[in-house]
Amino acid sequence: MSDPSAQPQQAHPAVPVLHEQRLDEVLGSAPEHGRARYRPRRVGMVWRSKVFRAGAVIVALLLCGLLILALVREQTGPEGFLVGLGLAVLPVPLLMAAFRWLDRVEPGPWRNLIFSFAWGACAAALVAIIANSFATRWIATATADPASADTLGATVIAPVVEESAKAAAVLLIFLFRRREFSGVVDGIVVAGFTATGFAFTENILYLGNAFGEDQQLGSSGFASVTAGTFFVRIVMSPFAHPLFTVLTGLGFGFAAVSARRHRVRRIALPVLGLLLAMGLHALWNGSSAFGPYGFYAVYGIVMVPAFGLVTWLAVWSRQRELRTLAAELPAYAAAGWLTPAEPSALSSMRARGMARDLARHWQQDRTRGRAAARAVAEYESFATSLAGLRRRARHGAVGPDFGARERELLHHLWQRRDIAAPALTHAARLTSHRIPHHAHHAQHGHRGPMPYGRPPAPPHGPGHGYGYGYGPAYGQPQPYPYGQPQARPVGYGYGNGDPGSVRPTPR
Repeated sequence: MSDPSAQPQQAHPAVPVLHEQRLDEVLGSAPEHGRARYRPRRVGMVWRSKVFRAGAVIVALLLCGLLILALVREQTGPEGFLVGLGLAVLPVPLLMAAFRWLDRVEPGPWRNLIFSFAWGACAAALVAIIANSFATRWIATATADPASADTLGATVIAPVVEESAKAAAVLLIFLFRRREFSGVVDGIVVAGFTATGFAFTENILYLGNAFGEDQQLGSSGFASVTAGTFFVRIVMSPFAHPLFTVLTGLGFGFAAVSARRHRVRRIALPVLGLLLAMGLHALWNGSSAFGPYGFYAVYGIVMVPAFGLVTWLAVWSRQRELRTLAAELPAYAAAGWLTPAEPSALSSMRARGMARDLARHWQQDRTRGRAAARAVAEYESFATSLAGLRRRARHGAVGPDFGARERELLHHLWQRRDIAAPALTHAARLTSHRIPHHAHHAQHGHRGPMPYGRPPAPPHGPGHGYGYGYGPAYGQPQPYPYGQPQARPVGYGYGNGDPGSVRPTPR
C-alpha cells in the first residue's frame, strides 16, 4: 500500500475562460463549498437586504391569504368552505407533480414554485374577486341589466383581470430571478404553478357555493349541483387555468432565449402570450353563449387540441434541454472539466437517475448515501445550467456577466466531481450510451468555438475516479482497477479494449 500523503495532488484542467486569465484568478473568486451562488455582502438601506425583501413578500402573501380566506368563507359558509376545500385540493398534487416532472432536467428552486403557487392562490385570487365583483356591479348599475352584466363580466372582465394577475407572478420571477428563468420550460412551470394555485382557490369558491345551493334545495347525489360542478371543474377541465396561463409563460420563456439585441421581440412575446391567454379564457367562459352544446363544442374543438399542442410543446422543450446537454458539454469534456462519458450520461434521464442510485449504493451508510446522491443531483443541475448558458451565449441571449456565471458553474462542478464523475461514467457504460458523433469533434476538430481556446489535456490525479466504471455493475467499484493511475485521455470510449478508451498510462 502506498502512502496517501505521498501521492501527487489532483490537478485542475486547463480552465476555459472568455478572456485569458490565470487559474488562480478563476478559482480564487469561486464560492465556498456548498454555496450555490455568489452572495456578495451588501450594505446600505434596509430594503436592499434579501432577508428583508423575502420577509416582506411572505408577509404580503400571508395577508392576502387571510383576506381571501375570509372572503371565500363569507360567501360559502363554514360547511361549504370545508367541502369546497376538500374537493378542490384533489387535482392540485397531480398538476404540481406533472409540472415538476417537466422541470426535472434542470429543476428550479422550490422557493420560486412555492411563491408562484401562493401568488396564484392568494394575491391573484384576491385581486380577481375584488376587481370582478366591482366591475360587475358597476356594469349592472350603468346598464340596469344584471344578466348582461354577469355575462360581460365573465367573458370580458374576468379573463383580463385574472390573466393579468396571474401573469404578474411570472413577470416577477422573470425580472428578479433571471438566472433561474432560462427558457421555455421554466416559463411553463412557473405559469403552471401560479395557475394551479389560482384554480385551487377558485374551485373552493365554486364548489362551496354549489354545496350551499344544494343545502337550500335539498338535492344530493349525482343530480346535485355540487356533483355537476365537481365533474366540470375537477374531472373535465382541471387543466383550464394552467392552460391559459401557460400561454403567458411560453411568451416569457421564448423571450428569455431571445437575443438581447431583439428588444422588441423580448417585449412583444410576453404581451402576445398574455393576449392569447386572455382570448382563450374569454372563449372558455363565453362558451355557454353559443347554445346548449356550446360548452362541449368549445371543449372538444378548442380546449382539448390546445391542451394537446401545449403538452407536446412542453415535452419537446424538455427533450431539447437534453439535446442541448449533448451538444454543448463535449466542449467542457475536451477542456478536462468533465469525463468523456459525462455529456452522454447527462443527456439521458435514465443515466442520470442511475448515477444517483450508484452514488447512493456505493456509500457505506444511508447518511453518506443520501449526501452522495444529493451531490450527484446538484452536479447534474449545474451541468444543465452550464449547457443552457452556453447555448444562450451562442444566440446572444446572455449579459456581460456570462464569464463570471460560467466560472461559477464550473467551480461547482469541480467541487462535486469526485463523487459525480465516477457515477455518471459508470451509468453511461451501463446504459450503453455511446458518445455522440459531435462529441468526438470536441476533442478532434471541435465544431464551433472552444470555450476560451483549446487547453492542454488534463492530468488525472489520485482520487479523481476515472477508473470507475470498469468494476461490476451496481457494486462497490474498485477505485483503481489498474493500480495507482497517472491517467491520460486517449479519446472517447468506455471499454478496456475499445479504441480511444480512457485508461491509465502503463508504468
